Amino acid sequence: MRKIQVLDKDHSKIITPLYPWLNTSKTKGHKVLLGVGGNVGDVVRRFEHLYWYLRRSPFLTIVQTSPILRNPPFGYADQPDFYNALILIKTHLTPQSLLDYILHVEKLFGRTRSFKNAPRTLDIDMIKYEKRTMVTSKLILPHPFWMTRASVLLPLKWMKGV
Repeated sequence: MRKIQVLDKDHSKIITPLYPWLNTSKTKGHKVLLGVGGNVGDVVRRFEHLYWYLRRSPFLTIVQTSPILRNPPFGYADQPDFYNALILIKTHLTPQSLLDYILHVEKLFGRTRSFKNAPRTLDIDMIKYEKRTMVTSKLILPHPFWMTRASVLLPLKWMKGV
């Protein structure tokens, strides 16, 4: 069951049984905010599968998910709209180990990298890892553009206490 609320001409909010979702049990680990997105195929269904895949993961615990946002692409604009959501997790993995894990998950879900901002089945970005700042050739924390993207800001405002 999907409930769609049109926000404006470019954005819609999508509610499913798992987006939004809140885990009320106490968990330990580093608090990490992940951004997920995609625009190839049935992305909402893929997000549901991603939720269950991550829920079974020994490397993390899902704390909360946001509603899903449908929004226009940016960068390369000649492609279908994107669907985006946020997933708050707790993990004991280091930022680099978590990056390696989420890149692996992207591949499992059919992600290929043909060119910058290309259409994709699944994109997982590490938005924040606790209050840590980091700049390496493979990872910048917090994500350098999160504060300018509706695909992060709108779902973030719909989450509780993040």
